[in-house]
Amino acid sequence: MFKLNLKIALRNLWRNKTSSVINIIGLAVGLSACLLLLLYVNYELNFDRNYKDADKIYAVMTNFQDASGKITSTKEYPGNGIAMAIREKVPEVDAVARIGGGNETLIANKENSFKKVEIFADPEILKIFNYEFIVGNPTLAMNTPDAVVLTEGTAKLLFGTTDVLNKTVRHRNQHDLKVTGVIKDLPANTSLRFDYLMPWAYYENIESWVKNPGWSNFGFLAMAKVNDKAKLNLINSKVKKLFNENFKDQRAENFLFPMVDQHLHSEFVNGKSVGGDIERIYLFVALAFGILLIACINFMNMATAKSERRAKEVGIKKTIGATRASLITQFLTEAMVLTIVAVLIALVIVEASLPLFNNLLNIEITINYTNIGYWLGIVSVALLTGILAGIYPAVFLSSFNPIQILKKKTARARLIPINMRQVLVVGQFCFAIMLIIATLVIYKQLQFIKNRPVGYNINLLAEMQQDGDLRQKFELFKEQVLKTGAVTSVNQSSRSMTNVSNWFYGFKWPGMDKQGEEIVFNRLETQYDLVKTNGVQMLEGRDFSKDFASDTAAILLSSTAVKMMKLKDPIGKYVDLFGNQLKVVGVFKDFLWDSPYRSGRPMVINFNKDGAGNINLRLNPANSLSKNIELITVVAKSINPQYPVQIKFVDDLYTAKLQSEKILGILANLFGGIAILISCMGLYGLVAYSAEQRTKEFGVRRVLGASVANIMRLLSLSFLKMVFVAACIGVPLAYYLMNRWLVNFEFRTTISWSIVLISITGTAAIAFLTVSFQAYKAAKANPVEALKYE
Repeated sequence: MFKLNLKIALRNLWRNKTSSVINIIGLAVGLSACLLLLLYVNYELNFDRNYKDADKIYAVMTNFQDASGKITSTKEYPGNGIAMAIREKVPEVDAVARIGGGNETLIANKENSFKKVEIFADPEILKIFNYEFIVGNPTLAMNTPDAVVLTEGTAKLLFGTTDVLNKTVRHRNQHDLKVTGVIKDLPANTSLRFDYLMPWAYYENIESWVKNPGWSNFGFLAMAKVNDKAKLNLINSKVKKLFNENFKDQRAENFLFPMVDQHLHSEFVNGKSVGGDIERIYLFVALAFGILLIACINFMNMATAKSERRAKEVGIKKTIGATRASLITQFLTEAMVLTIVAVLIALVIVEASLPLFNNLLNIEITINYTNIGYWLGIVSVALLTGILAGIYPAVFLSSFNPIQILKKKTARARLIPINMRQVLVVGQFCFAIMLIIATLVIYKQLQFIKNRPVGYNINLLAEMQQDGDLRQKFELFKEQVLKTGAVTSVNQSSRSMTNVSNWFYGFKWPGMDKQGEEIVFNRLETQYDLVKTNGVQMLEGRDFSKDFASDTAAILLSSTAVKMMKLKDPIGKYVDLFGNQLKVVGVFKDFLWDSPYRSGRPMVINFNKDGAGNINLRLNPANSLSKNIELITVVAKSINPQYPVQIKFVDDLYTAKLQSEKILGILANLFGGIAILISCMGLYGLVAYSAEQRTKEFGVRRVLGASVANIMRLLSLSFLKMVFVAACIGVPLAYYLMNRWLVNFEFRTTISWSIVLISITGTAAIAFLTVSFQAYKAAKANPVEALKYE
């Protein structure tokens, strides 16, 4: 029976080549779009889940509190003393490790040197993360201060092989370390990424301040492992008390949060996770299956449009004894055959387009063809598509009454297929209009955030890491690079302007009230020419200046800091920073160093000639960018020959902060276009069948004097009406959903009527072009041939 159904299915597909091609292409494009989106969703959902016991790993986080104990904010960086306190006082935690670093620093052997990402950690990190060792022993690899564990890629980069156990590498051109292990490269969807790992004991040897962790400083990560998850509530009840027990000046509480939830559930209100990027994932899942549904609707429409052709076949089969179940099986077989062909084409499209997709989104999705889960997913989607696309036509076509059919009173009866097709077409274009509106709103929001004042001049502003001799010889570098004419100003700071993130407690000022003690400030350390180089906008006072010797003990405050401190006439006031009396010489306008979606946070900038780490360069607009970079590189190499020169443009670093919404915009544009394409293919097929069914009618009308325009209007109007009905449904839905999305942003645009108008006009124009092409062909047909048509 199956063989017979398969033979009939193949014959019918071959006989109706046009509809078969439209269906196969529509389903293939829809399936490939769906699979690409689901691959991306899988990539995001599996962030940090590649470790053996990923569900047992927790990040130690901090809830900052006011005097009454109310939680004011939540951060992923805990106080620097918390990891040791957990180790001593919470035995239910099986392992805890401090993690520091995260910068690109020099690592070299005798022949090769590269700047790669370093991290330092307690030896327990190897118990927490279960990295896969290629060579080395994970129980011993971090037990000596001069040890280093390389990733596979770093080992091959330095030595050309992973067989590097006990070989020597040089760190920051100062210290020799012995390779004690090589681990597999970390997957792209990993939050804690690094190229080489060193022991915490070594960190303390090279950075003296690390030996004295302060509870009021939030510079390190802390990760913990809990093998018995049933103890988590008990553990958190103990961990929450540790901060206030050890530090009396401010209030805060730490807690353990699942590491696997950090990536997609990073938004906190009152210390509880309320979502985050997981909402984007829900959106992409809906988009994936929405596109697939549109492709299936095309199939349903084309199948039911051919109902009159298949009616006699159904009538004869029923007359000779075919059951309705056997007819449903036959039609579902046709749908599944077509779906299988479409799936095979879709797999080819996915494989061919994946590199471009990865490059577009700046991600690394790979397909593991040996993974049984991948193939189960493909089969599930194929079955879902075949059943979804074929079930309605199968049930509809098998329901025909054989007596009526053979008398030629077919299921034109009661116009059921026509009405259902109208509903399906309206549904298709409703979804397409919603996607267009969503795309335009996302684009407008991105432009709104991009055009929000940054607070400093990012154009022609570059930065480079202050490595090696550039720390001790900064003044020499500054003098020489200014002489080249490549820059107009140079400044040194502790961190990048785009990522200051150095939170601290304990700032004091005249007239400070009790609430002032609870404010968490952010700090940047710098020296002369901050304003001249970076373009920070001063509201009061001035920048640090060599003309004032006392400026070595000076400080600048942000406008938000002054407001929160309730400090009147701040210029000239003295404040206390970690026991040092500093004079306020200026107030600057808040600048965007964290998320561009949030308002300013309280910040201080203090003078520190030794606060090195980053060099800011105001490039000379009179020269080309390439010439400026070349001149800077020559100077940097002459002073610091062991280090490669890496110059970054601040506007690129700032744009990277919009990556999440950029991905959303790209996917909405790309797959919105695919949805409209599939909808138009279905519409084209329906118009073609409608024109074919009305061939004789159009011939009679032409003979009686109807113009081509009249025929085109007759055929086009009914379909265009459906588009406008779709607009009436889709616009309010899209308006509601996108307003809900915009509410997540502190700074947001509005949904203007121009967006609605563009979406309706654009969809109507595309639909009209699709319909009018086929309508014109039908109208221009020779009426003599039309009147012969049966």
